[in-house]
Amino acid sequence: MAHEKIILGIDPGTTIMGFGLIKIVDKKMQFIQMNELQLKKYTDPYTKLKLIFERTLQLIDTYHPDEIAIEAPFYGKNVQSMLKLGRAQGVAMAAGLSRQIPITEYLPKKIKMSITGNGNASKEQVAKMLQGTLGLKSLPKNLDSTDGLAAAVCHFYNEGRVEIGKNYSGWEAFVKANEGRLKK
Repeated sequence: MAHEKIILGIDPGTTIMGFGLIKIVDKKMQFIQMNELQLKKYTDPYTKLKLIFERTLQLIDTYHPDEIAIEAPFYGKNVQSMLKLGRAQGVAMAAGLSRQIPITEYLPKKIKMSITGNGNASKEQVAKMLQGTLGLKSLPKNLDSTDGLAAAVCHFYNEGRVEIGKNYSGWEAFVKANEGRLKK
């Protein structure tokens, strides 16, 4: 009997949230879909977070992923940007956790390294590599959806490795792992 698993990859953002889904059948990847949630037209940050949460739940309820891989926010020069990305990531994670789906975070460099072999690869290089690997006919105009897809593929490539990122199997695991920070 074939072993099947679906992985949802998410590139969180408050302007565009990219996502991609792959199916694993007997250790082989199959592309399901990739797309993005456009949030540019919304000015209220809480509306954006609500839409990210709802879209993530919709993806979960439609495709029933077994696992979620999400790009972790990285610290750049702008602390406010990192805070916004962290909130976007948090509501996407909350959606998965509310459905008891295991979540793994990956740093952007780890995702790029897994896909291209270069942790400093450009979005275009990652997209081209995914296009070849998954046999995609074309690439989207915005590459946020390929970034979400890259998170899912990275998760597949890193499956079974001891240290692949932070894992949460549900609310209890998340709370236990973050007890010290939550009590402050």
